[in-house]
Amino acid sequence: MHADVCIVGAGIAGMTTAYLLSRTGRTVIVLDDGHIGGGMTERTTAHLCNAIDDRYFEIEHLHGEKGAILAAESHTAAIDRIEAIVVEEGIDCEFERLDGYLFVPPNGSKDVLERELNAAHRAGLTDIDRVGRAPIDDFDTGMCLCFPRQAQFHPMKYLEGLKYAIERNGGRIFTGTHAGKIEDGARIETDSGFAVTADAIVMATNTPVNDIVTIHTKQYSYTTYVIAARIPRGSVTRALYWDTDDPYHYIRVQSVSAQDGDDYDLLIVGGEDHKSGQADDGDQRYENLEGWARERFPMIENIEMRWSGQVMEPVDGLAFIGRNPGDQNVYIITGDSGMGMTHGTIGGILVTELIVGDPCPWESLYDPSRITLRTSLQYARENINVAVQYFEGYLSGGDVDSPEEIAPGEGAIVRRGIAKVAVYRDEEGTLHERSAVCPHLGGIVSWNTSEKTWDCPCHGSQFDSYGRVITGPANSDLGSAKDE
Repeated sequence: MHADVCIVGAGIAGMTTAYLLSRTGRTVIVLDDGHIGGGMTERTTAHLCNAIDDRYFEIEHLHGEKGAILAAESHTAAIDRIEAIVVEEGIDCEFERLDGYLFVPPNGSKDVLERELNAAHRAGLTDIDRVGRAPIDDFDTGMCLCFPRQAQFHPMKYLEGLKYAIERNGGRIFTGTHAGKIEDGARIETDSGFAVTADAIVMATNTPVNDIVTIHTKQYSYTTYVIAARIPRGSVTRALYWDTDDPYHYIRVQSVSAQDGDDYDLLIVGGEDHKSGQADDGDQRYENLEGWARERFPMIENIEMRWSGQVMEPVDGLAFIGRNPGDQNVYIITGDSGMGMTHGTIGGILVTELIVGDPCPWESLYDPSRITLRTSLQYARENINVAVQYFEGYLSGGDVDSPEEIAPGEGAIVRRGIAKVAVYRDEEGTLHERSAVCPHLGGIVSWNTSEKTWDCPCHGSQFDSYGRVITGPANSDLGSAKDE
């Protein structure tokens, strides 16, 4: 099977790229080992904003004033492009323009707001202004910055609309299809037995699964937590809210229409980030989020949902989009920096223009080969952290001395001589054993109690309780315990 372009990954980045390329007349094939949007896209809180998580004054410091201008321009263009596609394709995905509000935590310095306001104005976002407080009746945020014309939407409904348009334009989408061996711009062999050849390959898998080392030394996986709390309809002003805490909190409101007429809103609150695979206290982090939210939003009735996701944090605050270093015909879209919906859309726009051959002013800003000298200390710090995880992973003991100590529905690492084994006991009591060595670069995985997964603390690969890969950069399952 041949196509002009084969896209691996059917999340926001892959589907946007497929849609835009299909409009140019290119033949497009999309492969995904899950369902459409089944990776981090379905776990996003779907803030569409040009307010940079790492702040414009930091982007200006790292990339210069021109870089900050391009960052503001590209994120604004991403929101506009989503809105245009929604209108043109008639996609019912609850797209809504909203204001966004950035505030500091209690007793926090307002200086960060002044610095951000000035930097954002220099970046061309002159409509951003300071206001006395965010429009929340029960929570006085104090002075904050208002970012007008931000947006939110339902990402899964949006992707369903893109799917219809892609297929209408002749594109083909294969879900439940794992892309195994990937060769530079030529061939992808799938685990289901068929192969795809293409003139160009786009890796849109949150983090690249074709790149062994290069990009993974320049970005780092963080786990973020989210709760959805039931509140009375209209009790919190519909807007996007963010604070400058570390880790910071992010908030939005989603309306729910119940069949019995009991309509209500969900207050979606996220935060409590940590390096992936380097903490196993998810339940406590959910409790922290709930406590933080209830203190500020006393109208909360109960917690309806909770979940976690992974954020790829680039060393210099901006995504890596463009040709994969060392390849001519492989393109990557990664490094969402907590802004996956806009970075993914920027990726679709930029990669389409690179493949078509049109000039794009954002190309150098997001170039995956870039080196930002001012981040050298952070780069060293993060990669020392990875080295420490390797060292501790191999030299430490197991979580338990014997599999008999593992409760049903739980997992633990067991040391057997020099080897480590990932042992899971299912709800029926049967033990399932896999090698604890991550097939990406050999880190030792750890058990994630709240998600029931095995997580690699080195580069964020994630496997289900039986050892099947669900999140890269690993592109294969945990090995057999018998090989250890």
